[in-house]
Amino acid sequence: MSWVEWTRDVEIAPSIYAADLGRLGAQVDALLDAGTRIFHIDVGDGHFIPPVTIGSVVVEALAPLVHRRGGRLDCHLMVTNPDAQIPIMAAAGADSVTFHVEATGDAEATIEIARREGVQVGITLNPATPLTALASVGDSVDLALLMSVVPGKSGQSFLPESIERLREHRAIVPRECKVQIDGGISSENVSLVREAGAEVIVAGSAVFGASEPARAYGELVDLAG
Repeated sequence: MSWVEWTRDVEIAPSIYAADLGRLGAQVDALLDAGTRIFHIDVGDGHFIPPVTIGSVVVEALAPLVHRRGGRLDCHLMVTNPDAQIPIMAAAGADSVTFHVEATGDAEATIEIARREGVQVGITLNPATPLTALASVGDSVDLALLMSVVPGKSGQSFLPESIERLREHRAIVPRECKVQIDGGISSENVSLVREAGAEVIVAGSAVFGASEPARAYGELVDLAG
């Protein structure tokens, strides 16, 4: 089943990178109770981005809980060698993988690896990468992710120019491809990115930085409409 068939008109995807890992199971359970269907997992290798972040062990631990409750795990591969990581994440229980166009010399080949592994696949653009980088593969992916911060650190401020960039992004991406945005999402801008065309909105600190993440998730859903 494709992202278009499975997802609602707009999805708020809590980013596990910002979670309290000591209470991760309880927080995820509460978010599932609140209606969360997609959890965003940032996988950093210490090369493409400076931090080493979440890996396949966390994906494997979360997959039974999330899948049992009808949710999905979306892995954002901020790594220099996505081709090697895709099979690992798929085996751990990822439902989709998104790789950076900046990290591969052959995006079509990377997409094909994901297809062979049976996972949905997306492509990501950093803030400085021209939207034209999607030209050759935009109709081959399920998800097109636009970064609204420079990737690597949770809690960064949203780049204001991302709103217009998002509008242009939505205009060139095929309608059957979901548009995702990631970075600096808050109650102040979630409705703006939705209006600009975002359909899957990643929220890290705005959810997990709140005293009640499930309540914060619900408020973002309401604001996104």
